[in-house]
Amino acid sequence: MKSINVKLLRDLSQMKGQSLAIGAVVACGIAVFVMSMTTHRSLSRAKEIYYAENRFAEIFVEAVRAPHAVADRAKMIHGVARADHRVVEIMTLNMPDMAEPASGRAVSLPEKASSALNQIYLKRGRWPEADRKGEVIISEPFAKAHDIQLGDKLKAAIRGRRVELTAVGIALSPEYLIQIQPGSMFPDDKRFGIFWMARRQLETAADMEGAFNDLTLTLSKGANDKEVIRRLDLLLKPYGGSGAITRNSHQSARFIEDELKALRTMGMIPPLIFLSVAAFLLNISLRRILAMQREQIAALKAFGYTNLEIGWHYAKLTGVIVLCGSMVGCLTGTWMASGMISMYQAVYRFPVAELSPEIDIYLGALAMAMVAGIFGVFGGVRAAIKLPPAEAMRPAPPATYKPSLLEKFGLRRILSPPARMVIREIGRHPVKAMLTSLGIAFACAILIVGNFGKDSIDHLIDFQYSMAERDDARVQFVQATPSRAVHELEHIMGVIRAEPFRMVAARFRHGQRSKQLGITGIAQHQELFRLLDRDAQVIPLQGDGLVISAILAKILNLQVGDLVQVEILEGERPVREVKISGLVADFSGTAAYMNLAALNRLLGEGRVISGAYLQLDTLQENAVFTKLKDRPNVAGVSMKKVTIKSFMDTFAENLLRMRLFNVFFATVIAVGVVYSSARIAYSERSRDLATLRVIGLTKGEVSAIMLGELAVLTLIAIPVGIIIGFGLCLLMAQALETELYRIPFVIHPQTYGFASVIILCASIVSGLIVRRKISQLDMVTALKTRE
Repeated sequence: MKSINVKLLRDLSQMKGQSLAIGAVVACGIAVFVMSMTTHRSLSRAKEIYYAENRFAEIFVEAVRAPHAVADRAKMIHGVARADHRVVEIMTLNMPDMAEPASGRAVSLPEKASSALNQIYLKRGRWPEADRKGEVIISEPFAKAHDIQLGDKLKAAIRGRRVELTAVGIALSPEYLIQIQPGSMFPDDKRFGIFWMARRQLETAADMEGAFNDLTLTLSKGANDKEVIRRLDLLLKPYGGSGAITRNSHQSARFIEDELKALRTMGMIPPLIFLSVAAFLLNISLRRILAMQREQIAALKAFGYTNLEIGWHYAKLTGVIVLCGSMVGCLTGTWMASGMISMYQAVYRFPVAELSPEIDIYLGALAMAMVAGIFGVFGGVRAAIKLPPAEAMRPAPPATYKPSLLEKFGLRRILSPPARMVIREIGRHPVKAMLTSLGIAFACAILIVGNFGKDSIDHLIDFQYSMAERDDARVQFVQATPSRAVHELEHIMGVIRAEPFRMVAARFRHGQRSKQLGITGIAQHQELFRLLDRDAQVIPLQGDGLVISAILAKILNLQVGDLVQVEILEGERPVREVKISGLVADFSGTAAYMNLAALNRLLGEGRVISGAYLQLDTLQENAVFTKLKDRPNVAGVSMKKVTIKSFMDTFAENLLRMRLFNVFFATVIAVGVVYSSARIAYSERSRDLATLRVIGLTKGEVSAIMLGELAVLTLIAIPVGIIIGFGLCLLMAQALETELYRIPFVIHPQTYGFASVIILCASIVSGLIVRRKISQLDMVTALKTRE
């Protein structure tokens, strides 16, 4: 083995503490990257295979009632590869294990399933037979939630008619990777399911013989989807078409796409932060090592080693640390990815979602780590190879010794000698002190970023479900109903208050931008559902104006006072110019609200509603739900506490699990940064500390001087870290924003306190380790002349 390689091993042995700390930081960054990218790749592949094998449609459109001949005309539209028509109906379910009514979506099955779009993945059982009444295939999530077995009977109502269903199969579908009840934003497998029935039976139950109300299409290669949608909307307009949408706007597909986008974001931003800190630590460590090894570098040059060989030696030193950290990070990230995929599989029901680690992810992780290492050591290596041997043989020039700034202001008398020594040492090496403090500040910032997700979720739940939505349950009717239905609900024992709402599908246009969504009409002075701005102030619904989500305003480039074209997609389909009167602060989906009376006028209808918000007596909830089960016009009931649980079990759980990883890694990084800084400072000053011991200072006094410097730099770093963490959290909130959900930018004081306490604890532990080193200091060895 070459002598210089022996020196490499000796250097690694001597700086094993710093090496472990820096390697841990690299491992944390690589682990998060590998975990997120592997999970993203595995889920994306499972999704694409599932979509392709089961022929998931690309265009979707609903209608009120259209004859089969219209579907044949849709197939003739240029760019359409295939068009399948079907019947889709919402039905109410009376489940024996639930007090409240559940709801389901009944979907007709094609007679020839082998070539149809949106093919289901039959996991158990068989297909329904057309001549056997009530046979259905049930979606697996709903069946599992109610422990439904093949042959079980269920009571349901379709368009107010009682029917008995028999489970003959359990299946999954690419169309319903996640099952979300109409009017909800998050899945609830216990209260909403999908039921596939033979076409003729569902046509009879829904009074749709010879007709359809749902059309799905695929496009030929190179087709213009916008032109296809335009012609499709014109074709179905006389039949109550609600406006065609692409796969990107399909609720289930959109939900998983946004989730994958968030996963990719989480796989890029935290690792970049971690690796930036690693590069920073490498830079500090190497520069200090080079300063301590000036004479060794000079000796190597004197023995004939070239600048390239010396530079390569220190690059290898860094490479070993980075490579070891990367290997640990890759293994840890792969292990965590398997757990993440299992968690996602519980929410998104893929037939198969396997861990698929790929070499390019590991190579990308290694490349990121190496780039961070190169940035970290470039300046130090460059300084090492430029140092002339004659100059390197001499000790470094001593620092300038002069009174500190505090002493110049006359504070000398109140400072003890050790305190003056601490302040002077910091003042003599301002760049070194600044870099050390900045490294600790980054560790503090990472801790804040790691805990940011919990603060956001806590605020979201409080704002959305306590301040804005104050109802206990929400009733949806099968079809628009006269407003007197609200008074009927209020007379149910256990209902304290009922407030109406009206929902209607609409298309918004502003300039070249358009968006299809629903308008919700609510009464002007409602208490159970309030529209709030960012300051939690109630937004009044005045006149005929619209109050829309801030994200919708961003999508359509709208501001308060602008006019937007609104095309109603039901009934007479009126088109009106409506003024934007306010922006509502919400955190899920896109929404538009209007005064209930104004919406009724816009639709040209009387006092009609789609449902009601209910405030319930908690002691009589079950009695209320029993009454609602007996009402054939009730399509479904959603409970706020169930919505919150569903949110926590899906999006929030994923975010909080990522938060757990980030907090753990951030804590490791914080300890690593502080310990590395303290250990390097001790190595640099061991000679000075030994001198102080020789002239009579006790171990405690010497430790106080050494640890006092670390304490000052840590206290300076904490507020700086809070500022950096604030900025990084803002960046994360913006990067995670999607149309489906937004992360509110909220950081609680407890998060700042948590980060500060962890940094202080890391400093104390590091200080105790350094104090032990000082107690064991060999003064004779430390005072030997280096040159």
